[in-house]
Amino acid sequence: MTHASRTRAAASWALQIVAAAILFQTLFFKFTGAEESVYIFTTLGMEPWGRIGSGVAELIACVLLLAPRGAVYGAILSLGVISGAIASHLTTLGIVVMGDGGLLFGLAVVVFLCSAGVLALRRAQIPLLGPALVAAGARRVRP
Repeated sequence: MTHASRTRAAASWALQIVAAAILFQTLFFKFTGAEESVYIFTTLGMEPWGRIGSGVAELIACVLLLAPRGAVYGAILSLGVISGAIASHLTTLGIVVMGDGGLLFGLAVVVFLCSAGVLALRRAQIPLLGPALVAAGARRVRP
């Protein structure tokens, strides 16, 4: 393994751990019906099934992000789930929810960026698109 590939692997793992940790810590609130979670999903007209469904999807994303062969799938799933969260904040909930100072929105943005970073670093592993992305990058690098 080259120095560059070790660096990419370490960076990917760091991003995977950050995204999984944020997703994991929010599961407690979703699955216990915490006031903030119930408020969010009631406002979105998706309580309780949206709350529970998104919690299940986030749990699966956490597990996949921490499994070496599943990292790309976890990143794709977390990007999908967190894009919905970000869109909900921007269109319905607002950046600040129940006086949180924008914390939930900020965490969603961090998960989005980490997941996108994992996909960029592991682009060769993306199903169907990976080989084409790697080949396109190799063509651009040549003089």
